[in-house]
Amino acid sequence: MELRVIEKTDTELEIEIGGEDHTFMNVLKGALLETEGVAAATYDMNPEQSGGQTDPLLTIKTEGDDPLDALEDAVGRIKEKTTSFREAFQAAA
Repeated sequence: MELRVIEKTDTELEIEIGGEDHTFMNVLKGALLETEGVAAATYDMNPEQSGGQTDPLLTIKTEGDDPLDALEDAVGRIKEKTTSFREAFQAAA
């Protein structure tokens, strides 16, 4: 996975996430929208509307919080959920 910051302000972040598809981006967007202080989280993967860009562009807008902190919180929750799922799956097998 390659990450490239396109633009960052105190309350907004636009980052390109190389090599990912809708599956990962929907999970990430959902976790961000559940994060306190996040006003909006979207992604764009359509190269025709993005000037030929093919890797997803994630945009995060916060209500005053650092968007990198919000991203870190969301990723931490995703990691916890996947660990819990893996443990439950292994216990059931």
